[in-house]
Amino acid sequence: MGDAGAKYHALREDYPGHTNGESLANGEENLELVNRAEEGLSSMSTEKNSIVPGVKRDGHFPSEEHTSVGKYRHVCRRWMKCLGWMFELAMDLLRSFHHVILGSKLNVLLLCVPLAIVGVPLQFGQGWVFLLSLLGMAPLAERLGFVTEQLSFVTGSTVGGLLNATFGNATEMIICIFALKNNMIRVVQLSLLGSILSNMLLVLGSAFLFGGLAHPKKAQTFRKATAQVSSGLLLMAVMGLLFPATLHATKTEMNSGVSELILSRFSSIVMLVAYTAYLYFQLRSHRELYDPEGEGVEGEAASDSDECKLAFWVSIAWLTILTIFISILSENLIDAIEGASTSWNVPVSFISVIILPIVGNAAEHASAIMFALKDKLDLSLGVAIGSSTQISMFVIPFCVVIGWPMGTDIDLNFQLFETTTLFITVLVVAFMLQDGTANYFKGLMLVLCYSIVGASFFVHLDHSE
Repeated sequence: MGDAGAKYHALREDYPGHTNGESLANGEENLELVNRAEEGLSSMSTEKNSIVPGVKRDGHFPSEEHTSVGKYRHVCRRWMKCLGWMFELAMDLLRSFHHVILGSKLNVLLLCVPLAIVGVPLQFGQGWVFLLSLLGMAPLAERLGFVTEQLSFVTGSTVGGLLNATFGNATEMIICIFALKNNMIRVVQLSLLGSILSNMLLVLGSAFLFGGLAHPKKAQTFRKATAQVSSGLLLMAVMGLLFPATLHATKTEMNSGVSELILSRFSSIVMLVAYTAYLYFQLRSHRELYDPEGEGVEGEAASDSDECKLAFWVSIAWLTILTIFISILSENLIDAIEGASTSWNVPVSFISVIILPIVGNAAEHASAIMFALKDKLDLSLGVAIGSSTQISMFVIPFCVVIGWPMGTDIDLNFQLFETTTLFITVLVVAFMLQDGTANYFKGLMLVLCYSIVGASFFVHLDHSE
């Protein structure tokens, strides 16, 4: 710094007009020389400071992040922020405990959850383990629907309905994954078929029935355009299931046992592509069909009666917790289903098609009825028909595709009796939805149709068993 200062002052002495803040006498030329002198001073200072540890060549001291101590402090701050966020989330979970766990009338059945978990090592018997797991899954599935409903306050009604249908089907998907793991292909097929039948007949019928009884002096309406799109997808799913079953029943396969498997995998990929296009159609290109004008007014009216009780990340945390417990109980169900069938003297097909879906669809059942009582049939259809569409066009082909690398040869041949039952059910529901209105009589007919289906599977002998 001493040499640089001497050079600078020597230049100033050559131009005495530049003293005590006065302007230079020689004008712009002399001003340029002084600026060059200042640049020389800056460059010499930088060269000298460059050898000083911890100082950059531009002459500025670095921030704390560029030193070892600074990096340590920066990491500590990030960990402290993370721990603080986790602590705050834990406190929010505790504060929301009474909303999630104690906010349902089915909370008494939550006592069955620990009993079902300890029933396996204590050898309660497969019949009791199956029953306790079944009863314990009912409140968990219903609370799963409540949490996804809370998410809809943040994501909107369209995405909220999609989330409700997706997490409402989480029970069936988890059950199917464990069944595929145990190579119980028939249980997967029958449980998914039963879920579709339950949603289309029992859930939708109950929504129409109770909604019509709650509003007897008016005709409840819903959007026909969206209902027709869903009916078309369901008919496409029936087509995908019908051809492999017919091919097998008529013995017209080119290669026995191979052709229907290849056809099923090809059809599954096509169905997944169609469902992906449907999501784009619903959420992007034709969103106005699902989010019509005036929804904001309805949303404001709904917000007055439906208060958002859970924050976004609290809802995500509860979804994770509930899904873990559902997974544990699902594994117990799959392991004990055959023992329960033997001890109860009830066919496995009846348990898979009727009993399991009724419990697994508890979330859809409660949500659809609740929306119908509030005269929001579009949301009821989004839950019931949307769930059936998702299972038929996504879950079933997804199981076929994921079973391919797992070495499990699951196909779309659900047998002729089961496929015929699904085909007639889709026709009945499509006929009920064609005019865009609902009443309690339509709901009663759908519920009675489900009772006929249940009785049929009770006397049906499944040769694959």
